[in-house]
Amino acid sequence: MPSNLNRLSLALSLSLAASLATAYQLAAAPAAAVLQGEAQTLSLSGAQPGERITLRLSRRADLPGMGPSLLRAEAIFQADAQGRIDTSRQAPLSGSYGGIDASGLFWSALTVRGEPAPAAATDADGIRLQLEAWGQDAGGAPKPLAEQTLHWLPAQARIESRTAEPLPGAQLLLPRERAAKLPVVIVLGGSEGGSLMARRLAEALAARGLAALALPYYSPPRWGAQGPMAPELPTLPASFARIELGQLETARDWLRQQPELDAGRIALWGASKGAEFVLAGASRITGFKGVVAVVPSDVIWEGFDMMQGAMAQPSFSWHGEALPFVPYKGYQEEVAGFMSGQPVRLRRAHDAGRAAQPERAAAARIEVEKIAAPLLLIAGSDDQVWDSGGMARAIASRRAAAELPTELLLFEGAGHGITGLGELPSSLNNAGPMKMGGEPAADARAQQQGWLRTLSFLRAVLQ
Repeated sequence: MPSNLNRLSLALSLSLAASLATAYQLAAAPAAAVLQGEAQTLSLSGAQPGERITLRLSRRADLPGMGPSLLRAEAIFQADAQGRIDTSRQAPLSGSYGGIDASGLFWSALTVRGEPAPAAATDADGIRLQLEAWGQDAGGAPKPLAEQTLHWLPAQARIESRTAEPLPGAQLLLPRERAAKLPVVIVLGGSEGGSLMARRLAEALAARGLAALALPYYSPPRWGAQGPMAPELPTLPASFARIELGQLETARDWLRQQPELDAGRIALWGASKGAEFVLAGASRITGFKGVVAVVPSDVIWEGFDMMQGAMAQPSFSWHGEALPFVPYKGYQEEVAGFMSGQPVRLRRAHDAGRAAQPERAAAARIEVEKIAAPLLLIAGSDDQVWDSGGMARAIASRRAAAELPTELLLFEGAGHGITGLGELPSSLNNAGPMKMGGEPAADARAQQQGWLRTLSFLRAVLQ
């Protein structure tokens, strides 16, 4: 009898071991929980060789003008001879994206209609994503195989902040753990205005050991899911006209007074209109160790107002003096698309204005040759907001002629939406009337590589 029990026990143990060995398991490398902005590779094990399995990634996002939304991407893979799927070395058979791309399920998501968005998380909780694996039962019906929760950890747990009193809405972000005086980056967002974009980038830098000053400089009326909303920061200009470049002097001088910071190690980061700002400012103001300009301009452009349109004034001024600028041509006709639902490509108004008045473009040129510090330019060849690719090439050419340190990252096929850490899929960059240009895969690649190079560049110039 004991021998029979032993044989039965052994058989059950072997059966359980075989069952566990073939259990489907999802995994993320380097971990399921990473700091937001860190890349993850997704994989599945325990499948039958050649088995077709759908990987699905879902998450909540609060989209501008749409409110809470469910975003989802999915792709069908075929397991290899070891019964594995690895998104970093295998292309899907079909689905939301094509080709070998470890981040494909992250950037290719689209909004799902008819399904409620997951419950909201607080900023302190970060972003959670649900990864699922699906197969088919004997009758061909979808069958859940495995699931895993991914977590993008928020920067807030690693940083502390305080207001910068002389600068409305500005926040200084510091890493909680620090042993010596820190270098600092002044961060400026673009024409979206307010504090959100600059603060998110500044938080990401602070979570990685650099101090950062999020510097809002313009705060227009906003548009929410229920319609028009008041400006976030009503003490800042509501129109993008004659924005004072001297704010960078004020910010630099305030930073020099902060006991945690190294006054000799200050850099600038700006995107879109913020890139126009930092380039124009750094050409007039000294004391910066490096400048990062994402989707930049090489000239000062005409100002605008969200409600009134083009304003026949420059976007920027210097110590109260209006600067020469390039007027738009056809701006009002272009932005009319926001009401009619027609595609809005602001590049057409920029290009037409520049072509019509080349002498004004020459007068409005930003004197990048006067920026002694190293410069990193990041741009897309298919930018439909303005020709950041062509303007970045022009900046790099003039800097090369002056033998000044300059690096240009020009991403073929990418558009204007290549800033940030990947919080929102690049598949949404052209979803509304406003066309940013670029293909989603190219935008995602530019965003990922641009962010990594930004970090290494800033660490190098500020060391």
